[in-house]
Amino acid sequence: MTARIGVLALQGAFREHRAALERLGAQVTEVRLAADLDGLHGLVLPGGESTTMARLMTEYALWEPLLAFHARGGQLWGTCAGAILLSREVQGAPPQFGRQDSLGLLDVTVQRNAFGRQIDSFTTGLDMRGLNGAFPAVFIRAPAFARVGEGVEVLSEYEGQAVAVRQGRVLATAFHPELTGDDRLHELFLQGCLTPA
Repeated sequence: MTARIGVLALQGAFREHRAALERLGAQVTEVRLAADLDGLHGLVLPGGESTTMARLMTEYALWEPLLAFHARGGQLWGTCAGAILLSREVQGAPPQFGRQDSLGLLDVTVQRNAFGRQIDSFTTGLDMRGLNGAFPAVFIRAPAFARVGEGVEVLSEYEGQAVAVRQGRVLATAFHPELTGDDRLHELFLQGCLTPA
């Protein structure tokens, strides 16, 4: 069966995710409206700017449809900003924004910009549960999962901080797998999308 995957295409690195998923044979839809979620197995929330993405999700009335998509069995994967949008609690939002909105589907507290600003970006090899060999993780203004709930599986850590986690049908990575040319994490996500709950 061919996986039908959506990529939230409001802002950020959605084209790179689309390319990686298509290399693996997935049928990919760019999601901008609630109707775009129909018939999908999974959805990727890409890296970008989380406050901008949250504002656009409000403008396009996507919050409730995304929660409903997950409730009816859809798989979700958030990378960097997308991971922030999935988390239950967000720390480090700019004061002018107040409390940052999120979907709250992942029982973690995420710390924005945990590894510094844009100038502090770096790539490092990570050991990742479920993958053989180091994964080349690209960190750009990356968050970290400062608190991880009991039902959350930590898939990878960097300098003692959780940077890849999974809870049920929700996967989150603090880094950008779509920028590496290594499609193993996308393949892992696709496998989860096609595995019956």
